[in-house]
Amino acid sequence: MKVLVVEDDFISRKLMQRILFPYGDCDIAVNGKEAVEAFKLALEEGEPYDLVCLDIMMPIMDGQEVLRQIRELEKNKGIERFDGVKVIMTTALSDTRNVVEAMKSQCDAYLIKPIVKDKLVSELRMLGLV
Repeated sequence: MKVLVVEDDFISRKLMQRILFPYGDCDIAVNGKEAVEAFKLALEEGEPYDLVCLDIMMPIMDGQEVLRQIRELEKNKGIERFDGVKVIMTTALSDTRNVVEAMKSQCDAYLIKPIVKDKLVSELRMLGLV
């Protein structure tokens, strides 16, 4: 599995890497702009990500906008919705507005921090990634 972890907090990034390491290669983006660039490059190289773990509160571009841009890039490449990357929002924001917005933008799962290994791995199984 090829994973992009999008997280501006160092400790959270390390935790996500540690959890996901046994399942595949993890690339890191520390802000939303970097995430979109990494995702676009992977698509252009024909080696798209299987999973994006995406924080919402980040500098430069927030995770909600990143998700919209990822889905737009896939649409422009002719990638059907259920053939696209699986996106798990990994955030401290649990309010209804953010959850609904992420679901409207087609995230596949929404996990509230602190991220618990068993919950994340369970989501990976439900999404058919492991």
